[in-house]
Amino acid sequence: MSVVTLPVSEDEAEIRLDRWFRRHYPHLTQGALQKLCRTGQVKVDGKKAETSTRLQPGQMVRVPPIPNAAKPAPIAPVVDERDIKEMERLVIYKDDHVIVLNKPSGLPVQGGPGITRHVDGLLDALRYDSEHRPRLVHRIDRDTSGLLLLARTPGVAAKLAAAFRTRDVKKTYWAVVSGRPSPAEGVIDLPLARLGAGPGALTVAAERDDEDAAHALTEYAVRDAAGRKLSWLELSPLTGRTHQLRVHCEALGSPILGDPKYGGEAAHKDGFEDRLHLHARALVLPHPAGGTLRLEAELPPHMRDTFRQLGFEAGQTRAARRS
Repeated sequence: MSVVTLPVSEDEAEIRLDRWFRRHYPHLTQGALQKLCRTGQVKVDGKKAETSTRLQPGQMVRVPPIPNAAKPAPIAPVVDERDIKEMERLVIYKDDHVIVLNKPSGLPVQGGPGITRHVDGLLDALRYDSEHRPRLVHRIDRDTSGLLLLARTPGVAAKLAAAFRTRDVKKTYWAVVSGRPSPAEGVIDLPLARLGAGPGALTVAAERDDEDAAHALTEYAVRDAAGRKLSWLELSPLTGRTHQLRVHCEALGSPILGDPKYGGEAAHKDGFEDRLHLHARALVLPHPAGGTLRLEAELPPHMRDTFRQLGFEAGQTRAARRS
């Protein structure tokens, strides 16, 4: 074992140092890496670095002797032909850098207690002969349908994660809600807090002086309404808190139709499918290779049926376009 110095590739722009190590030395634990950084054994361009340091192409990473450096990466889970066909049906856009899915309602993005089938566990189905497994760069709720963006390489994942972090990505959701919000458009400015921990924890609107509450902003506009019974809202989250849209709609007095967790009886109406009516409709983001990528996703079947019953006209879904 000896010290080696490795270059950062073009594809690894903006990747964190700990993720760079995870890619090249998958057996090295986070704790062990933190110790190597803390003791100055890991350096970037000759300078001491932290695990959160973001790398740039051409930089040189000093790697100290690492036991079992030749240990192979864990074997990726096997996906069968059915998995491949199922996942490919969800793809609405693909290029050399990104893959975009229209995720159905009810399919979790990641695993958890009692969850054995989820998007993250099926991403090997979307390799398309690439050496890299696609990577998640953001999340949407299990019961929310719509756009889910995947990066095809680690470097692209770092760039897209940075775009979401700096709010360079514009997200638009459609929802069917109980009642008719007044005023018809505005900004919901309510901090959010978590009650409890784990998958059953609730997110609630909190007092502004609550030190544990997180700042949360949502723009909303009523697109159409069926009297005062149900309305079609367009929602744009300006922050990305857990269950933000669902809690903000409840706080507005118009919980999302079919919401199993928030809104109580007002979220459930006879004659409509009792599933969450929240859809990630559009994304506008900087493309990793330059320009702007604009995406839209068709409504899921249960929301199409509700729109038809209420006479809401969604219009034509535009094909993905990069400019």
